[in-house]
Amino acid sequence: MDYILHLYCIVCLAKQKSCRQRWNIRPSEMSINTLNPIRAIVDGMKLTPNPEKPMIALSIGDPTVFGNLPTDDKVLQAMKDAIDSNKYNGYAPSVGYQKSREVVANFYSCPEAPLEAEDVLLTSGCSQAIDLAITVLCNPGDNILVPCPGFSLYKTLAVSLGIQVKLYTLLPEKSWEIDLQHMESLIDDRTTCLIVNNPSNPCGSVYSKEHLQNILSGEPCSPPGHSCVLYLHDQVFPGCTYQSMASLSSDVPILACGGLAKRWLVPGWRLGWILIHDKNQIFGKEIRQGLVKLSQRILGACTIVQGAIESILNDTPQEFYHRTISFLESNSEICYSELSTVPGLTPVMPSGAMYLMVGIAMEHFPEFQNDVQFTERLVTEQSVFCLPATAFEYPNYFRIVVTVPEEMMVEACTRIREFCQRHYRTCSQDSNELDQ
Repeated sequence: MDYILHLYCIVCLAKQKSCRQRWNIRPSEMSINTLNPIRAIVDGMKLTPNPEKPMIALSIGDPTVFGNLPTDDKVLQAMKDAIDSNKYNGYAPSVGYQKSREVVANFYSCPEAPLEAEDVLLTSGCSQAIDLAITVLCNPGDNILVPCPGFSLYKTLAVSLGIQVKLYTLLPEKSWEIDLQHMESLIDDRTTCLIVNNPSNPCGSVYSKEHLQNILSGEPCSPPGHSCVLYLHDQVFPGCTYQSMASLSSDVPILACGGLAKRWLVPGWRLGWILIHDKNQIFGKEIRQGLVKLSQRILGACTIVQGAIESILNDTPQEFYHRTISFLESNSEICYSELSTVPGLTPVMPSGAMYLMVGIAMEHFPEFQNDVQFTERLVTEQSVFCLPATAFEYPNYFRIVVTVPEEMMVEACTRIREFCQRHYRTCSQDSNELDQ
């Protein structure tokens, strides 16, 4: 009651002073400069589904939405055991429990890129890992090299900190390999960080060993001052070989960011990590200490999940991984096969992750000015929502998330085909219509 009374008095005092001065509370520059491109685009779209057709959302990068991809029972039991133990209800060290860090280090360590507990920081999901990695390497006025198309969070975090983002091009005709010449042309003396996303969101590409070696031997990874941040998705289709960039690096220091979200199908559990690969101590003590200090701003990783992490990593059966990846590959093949024969569309078959990009030959769809209008009308007429790739700064494409049930994927592709057949125009048709 005293608290309420005191608050009331402050408000009354403010009212008395209002005639002499006005409140002038301004948002911080950081908040003003923070923008999520996906939200900015989607929130501006007119999304009114066709009431005669149930909505199929191929836009949501959350594998749990439709309930067809549950995590493994071993993963759930690990969480239950951690809760029942009553050992993980308090605060953990800001970098995570020592034992949990050891478990992650052992899981990802290999002879070519050995890891110890001190090389691991546990974070609140991979998003916080990326945030810490960018923040520890960059100052306002510096710039980072980011893939295009690429995950929008990189830009959201960087721009809010006064860091310039330079977009290097990925090549769809080469399964989204990096245009190395273009990437090298962007470098200047303020370039501090190269971000490599492998496997890729939104492209689903998986880079070959040779391509990764070419990246590591190129100018962006040469001294002085340049470093790499590697964001891992951990989903690679059978027949495709995933190669850790850290295992190929002899001198380039790498901060590898990953987490439980996609591989174990628990994005809401918010446990991620940074793996510090620095064979030649180029980062030195300062970067490691900087990461520790930044982690102390908030106590990030969930303690209960930390308590469960040993069993999650060590006891999850291989069949779970195989079943999940086989499903994603099958859905990708269905989507690719169906849309490859649709006039005006060019899907790019992924090799991993849970995404597939589709090119739109906009000249054959003259009713629409861009991919945003195309996908907006697709919702209106067919109740299928695909994310326009303008959200990834790559216009005239859209991204499909392939985690939906198989029958839903088939139905969505059928509707997309109907939509394109209705709106597709050949060049001769366009000319005839203009002449009439």
